[in-house]
Order: sequence, then structure tokens, then C-alpha cells
Amino acid sequence: MEKKFKRTTVTAALPYANGPVHIGHMAGVYVPADTYVRYLRLKKQPVIFIGGSDEHGVPITIRARKEGCKPQDIVDRYHKIIKDSFKEFGISFDIYSRTTSSTHHEVATQFFEDLYKSNKFVEKTSEQYYDPEAKQFLADRYITGTCPHCGNENAYGDQCEKCGTSLSPMELINPKSAISGAQPIMCETTHWYLPLNDYEEWLRKWILEEHKEWRPNVYGQCKSWLDMHLQPRAVTRDLDWGIPVPVKGAEGKVLYVWFDAPIGYISNTKELLPDSWETWWKDPETRLVHFIGKDNIVFHCIVFPAMLKAQGSFILPDNVPANEFLNLEGDKISTSRNWAVWLNEYLVDFPGKQDVLRYVLTANAPETKDNDFTWKDFQARNNNELVAIFGNFVNRAMVLTSKYFGSKVPAVSEMLQIDNDIVAEFVDVKSKVENYLDNFRFRDAQKEAMNLARIGNKYLADTEPWKVAKTDMARVQTILNLSLQLVANLAIAFEPFLPFTCEKLRKMLNMPEFDWNSLGSISLLESGHEMNQHELLFEKIEDDVIEAQVQKLLATKKANEEANYRAKEIREVVDFSDFEKLDIRVGTVLECNKVPKADKLLQFLIEDGLDKRTIVSGIAKHYKPEDLVGKQVCFIANLAPRKLKGIESQGMILSAENVDGSLSIIMPEKSVKPGSEVK
Repeated sequence: MEKKFKRTTVTAALPYANGPVHIGHMAGVYVPADTYVRYLRLKKQPVIFIGGSDEHGVPITIRARKEGCKPQDIVDRYHKIIKDSFKEFGISFDIYSRTTSSTHHEVATQFFEDLYKSNKFVEKTSEQYYDPEAKQFLADRYITGTCPHCGNENAYGDQCEKCGTSLSPMELINPKSAISGAQPIMCETTHWYLPLNDYEEWLRKWILEEHKEWRPNVYGQCKSWLDMHLQPRAVTRDLDWGIPVPVKGAEGKVLYVWFDAPIGYISNTKELLPDSWETWWKDPETRLVHFIGKDNIVFHCIVFPAMLKAQGSFILPDNVPANEFLNLEGDKISTSRNWAVWLNEYLVDFPGKQDVLRYVLTANAPETKDNDFTWKDFQARNNNELVAIFGNFVNRAMVLTSKYFGSKVPAVSEMLQIDNDIVAEFVDVKSKVENYLDNFRFRDAQKEAMNLARIGNKYLADTEPWKVAKTDMARVQTILNLSLQLVANLAIAFEPFLPFTCEKLRKMLNMPEFDWNSLGSISLLESGHEMNQHELLFEKIEDDVIEAQVQKLLATKKANEEANYRAKEIREVVDFSDFEKLDIRVGTVLECNKVPKADKLLQFLIEDGLDKRTIVSGIAKHYKPEDLVGKQVCFIANLAPRKLKGIESQGMILSAENVDGSLSIIMPEKSVKPGSEVK
């Protein structure tokens, strides 16, 4: 039997304050979290929505060092940008605070002390890299060296960004400190660990047996981690930015950011409700729901619950509806490569269109698998759904009412079968949308809400009130009354999804804020009710606007390619006599054709001055065969023949690889006699 709760604490993952928020964050966490909270508020259920910035950790210290400022300067800057962006998009936090607040420092310190004093930690001494010049232990990101896998000389101690391989500092060749450039040495250091292995059996029962209703991606990732068996995890580290470890002799150590950050949910609640915060975190009749992305599943389903269990007085999460990742134009969103749509930039490029992005991100929500955002899809959903379905129906209903009844809701004169059929179609919308929202299926819930507008458009098309008005105004009254009731239902059904649009729609309808229980009613607007001036809710987005966004991304991609391009290392020195062995000549292309069943290969027939020869070259993706006929190319004439796709290739055509990976055939500046040698 499902447990009934008196109230709900909803948290949204704390964004890291070293950069702005992008659409991946919104789709994965904040839009679904806000949708759910708005839904609960509409139902008049007690709920608080907790958010805040995660402001400690090594990446912030690295950024501060690069910019020549203090870590506090970095987090102050991005905390404001992030907070303002959330407010602009209607993410309705009850509080959006930060982990550098004094309240958080107090709560996190107390949490550590509770576990420390009850002997829940394991103390371990180990050897770690130490910078003898800077006189400090080095976090993995503060150690650089040569990657043992690809030879990249600028790999970090935790990952090589060139080949993507995860590393440990011990694997690096010729490691050095990113702070001073000195060669680090190994020194002993002591840290405290949370023995997650002690909670493995309890976690296995709590998650795998008691929470089978969790999303498959969440349940599956938890099971995978538990099956690999849990290991103790350090809760402290050597760093000067963070919450100091409250233990004598632990100077120069802070709480590890993974331990410190989730406590931010609790401290932010205490900041919001200093006298009653415990009700929202310790009362068994409170439901705790975490909204996160899939990269945070382990922390919110295994690590944080183990922390709460160890402390002993807190409730545990009832559900963790984590989303997968949202990609951008077929490529993974990357802050380091600037491959993202940033919220603060979107607000400038698309003023007043916050709900359009909210709608598209929900429609494409990566609830069960990674999904893709494209600007063309964004345009199509706006033009074909918000404008052509939602906006079109509302506009038609209100324009016709204004024309025939002076913007006053007409009375129902008589209900025909077609009217009763329409009523039957939308009276159960509440139960359908509600069921989806209760089960965190926001994509389906929004789609079901949009069906109200589809029903309305079809109803107007079938009844044609503009024609009926010529002979039967009483009939028109019923048609437009029901149409306006549908419009009012849209204002309720879409309130969790499109808050700005629904606020505008309610003003147009001169409609009070009905609660969720009114959804599905055909008497939301009384006859004679006078509505306000109507206006278009949405507008078409033209091709040139979308093309500008596409070009912006293409420019980013090009800039990344140029920035990351590095000429290949010069090969080992060879004697001039070795070079003289190569016979490089110019030939004229007589024929050129694609090789069947080989996407990359072209077959050339070359006039080499002495005879004709066949050469197969892997440049089909860079040239059209017909464009090469008659051109002169440079080729190696004395290369041993070899077969490619059954064709004997008698040489090699020379080409250069560009920054973007494309190939350019080497051609003489002006025409020369076929067979001329390249010297």
C-alpha cells in the first residue's frame, strides 16, 4: 500500500558555480523539478523547493588561479548569473542559496562532527603527491604530465582531455605541479573516510527491494554499483578552499565537495525556515524527492543516503527521478568546448520566449535515454505546436467571441451530440495528466495537456461557428461557450509547464486562479463573464533567426577545431638518399569513379607521361569524381602496387589534411607535362 505523506521536500541538484547554466541542466533537472513543484502547489499540497549553488572544490580554485582572482570572486560572479537565469525562466525555488553561506558552514560542520563523534569514519594515512615549492598537497587536477596512452604532454592527473582516458596521477609520465611547475614528491597525509562498504547490505535492501518503482536508469545504475561492491570514500581532502575539517591537527584540510554539497539541501532549508526546518527533513510524514541528472545518481541514491543513515535522524529520499543527458545538434554538450546553449544568452536572443524553451525541453526530455536538442526541432515545435495548435485555438475562440458577443462568455443554449462528445473527450484530462505527473512522466503529461488544444481546434473546424452564425446564433453560443471552457482548462493544465503563458492567458480571460481540482470542468467561466483584450500567445520563429543560432554553433565548432589542432610531430630524420628513392610525379586525371561498396575510395585513371595507370585513393568524402577529371595531381609513381577492394592501385595520390580533418589534393600551381617530376 502506497504511503501517504503530509508534505514534500523537493530538491534540485546544486549547479557548480564556475560557469553559467545551459539547456542540458534545464532539461535534466530544473524544468522537471519546477513542473512537479508547481503541480503540487496547484493541488494545495504543502511543498518546499530547495536549490542553491555548489561553490567549493578544485575546479573553482583552478579557474581563480587562471584569472588571477580569489575563489570567492568566481563563485560570487556565477552564483548571480545562475540565480538570475533561474528566476528569468520561472524556476520557482522557495530559496536559492549557496554553500559559501555561514548557515551552510555551520550545518555541514555539525554534520561532520556528528559522524566523527559517533565513530562513523575510518581514519587512513596514505602517500599523495606534494608540491615542495608551493608547500601543499596536490589535487589530481593540479598535476599534469604525459598521458601513457596517447602521449599528450598536457594530461591532467584525473583525465587526459585529448584521448578521454581516465587516469590517476601515478600513471602520468613526468608529472609536474600545475601550481609551481615543480616535480611533485610523495608525502604522507591523513584523511577521514566514510566506509560505504558497511552500508552495502542495507542499501541493497533499501534500493533493490523497497524501491523497485524508481526509474530503470536509476535502479540499474544503483544495482551496478552495488554489484561491484562499495569501498570507503574520503570525506576530507588537502585544499585551502572549502569548509575546514573541525578536527584538531587537520589544518589545511577541508570537507570534500561531494560530502559538503548535498548537505546544502539541509542548510538551505534551515536558512529558509530556521524554526521549522527539521519538520521538512526529519519527520517521517515528509516525502523527500531529489531531481538530478544521471551523473549524480550514485551520490543521491547511495552516498548521500548512507550519510543520512549514518547520522541517524534524517529521512531518506522517497524517489530520485534522474534524467539522462541532453545532447546538442548530435554532439555531447561541453562547457569546456563552449558547445552549449547558455540560458543567459538565450534570454538575449529570444526575449519573452522562456516558455518556448521550457516546452521544447519537456517535449524532448531525456527521461529514459539521452535525447537531442536541435534548433530546427525547436523551431518546428514552436511553429507547428505552440503557434499552430495551442495559440491558434485560443486566438480563434477569443476572436470569435469578441466578434459575436463583445468578449462576453455566451450562455449554452442547447447541447448536441457533437458537444457532448467533445465534453467527454476532455473531462478526464485531469486524471490522465495527474497520473503522468505523479509518476514523473513530464513529457507524456505535457503531450496530454496539448491534446486539449487539439480537441478544441477540431471542434471549431467541425462546427464552423463562423458559418453557423449566418443562420443560428443560439448554436454559436454553445460552440463558443464550450470553446472558452476548453481555453480556461488549458490555462490550468499548462500552468506547471508554461507559467508565463498561463499568466498571460488568465489575464486575457479575466480568470481567477483556479486550483487543480477545477481541471476538466465545463463551467469555469460563467455566462456573461467579460474577458479582457486578447493577444497572440506565441509567434512564429523565422528561418533566419534559427540560421543565426546554427551559424553561432558552427563558429564555435570551427574555433574549437582550430584551437585544438596541433600539427603532427615531425617524424624521425631520414637521409637525403632515402628521400631520393621516392619518385613523385605529376599526372593528369583521365577518369575518376567511386569504388562500389566503399564510401571512402575513388578509382583514378592517370596519364603519367609514359602510360596510363590506376590509383585508388581514400578521398571520396572530400571530392566529387566528376570535379577531378582533367585536373593534374601529384602522386608517388614507384610505390609497390597493392590491392584495395580487389583493384590494383599503382601508386599514391598526395593530399594534405586540414584542421577540420578534410583532405586537399596536392596539385601543381600551373599545368605541366604529365610525368613531370616533383623535386
